[in-house]
Amino acid sequence: MELIVMQLNLPASGQSLDIDAVMVDLDGTMVNTLGDFAEALNRMLADLQLPSIAPQAIEHMVGKGSENLIRSVLKHVGAEQAEALYPQAWLRYEHHYLTINGQFADVYPGVLQGLQRLKDAGLRLACLTNKPLSFARPLLAAKGLDGFFDCVFGGDSFERKKPDPMPLIETCKALGSPPARTLMVGDSSNDAQAAHAAGCPVVLMTYGYNHGQPIEAVAARAHLDSLDQLQHG
Repeated sequence: MELIVMQLNLPASGQSLDIDAVMVDLDGTMVNTLGDFAEALNRMLADLQLPSIAPQAIEHMVGKGSENLIRSVLKHVGAEQAEALYPQAWLRYEHHYLTINGQFADVYPGVLQGLQRLKDAGLRLACLTNKPLSFARPLLAAKGLDGFFDCVFGGDSFERKKPDPMPLIETCKALGSPPARTLMVGDSSNDAQAAHAAGCPVVLMTYGYNHGQPIEAVAARAHLDSLDQLQHG
């Protein structure tokens, strides 16, 4: 397979980066899915006769996969015997999320333009998310994003999730690109930690979900306000 090499100019940092491929996170990076999370989780909680949860509280729990999210929510609302309740909670959450997937979510400004620019440059693109694949694929399709990606991997695609480096390393293999020349684009410390451990350069979006912590404090090649700020030389 012939490699397409792009020199990427990183705004504000004064750096440029030679890359062959790009991995892009989903929640908080391409799509604002907080509304979907809130709707599905509160329907789940109602089914379990538990108190509702505010979207602002959910935002700090997003990023480490649906299993962690549900367990965090159950703990937050004070569910008794939360671990024993988890299997039923997961089933109700899955049912509701698949029902409303994408209805309360919006693509962030600049994402379509940024992805198109990367695609037009001939780069291979992968969506790499901790979201279950059964949730991720329909969401990408519903938002018109699926056509940009050569491959899509979810939180259940590999044995471990981000911030473990395994998903990034395996995605680089699928893209046929060495980690040092495969850019990770994300919105949280999970993405950065995984990228650093895998040997991938990383840029972070400033508008996503980072567990309530300022993303600018997380080491990255650049912190971007919009995906279309990525420019190739």
